[in-house]
Amino acid sequence: MLTLEELKKDRALINSIDWEMTPELAVRVYLEWGNIWSRGEERRYVTRSTSEYSTYFVVNCWDKPYYIYLLKRNQTEVIEIAKFALPELFEKSVCLLRGMYAPEGELKEWLKEELGVRH
Repeated sequence: MLTLEELKKDRALINSIDWEMTPELAVRVYLEWGNIWSRGEERRYVTRSTSEYSTYFVVNCWDKPYYIYLLKRNQTEVIEIAKFALPELFEKSVCLLRGMYAPEGELKEWLKEELGVRH
């Protein structure tokens, strides 16, 4: 599994990240087949085979220490690609409740800045 520093060096992987994918949307797209609209913006999330996948971040707020994971998911599996600690600065705003969350707001902007992603 990659660290944040190792991830920063893999531009192709960084470019494959779907910044709009959330854990909830991933369940709808990959685990609850057919439970997604095929019109408008969500059309890009309709999957037809196991060769289609998404690469996205989640924050694991189940137990301390909290971690950010970069996942690659398709219809049959999820692969943990990278794992690194959630900066303490974001703990109170992101991990108010136990669960898995998409990075949003300041955390999402911080991740993009760390990875050199243009906004």
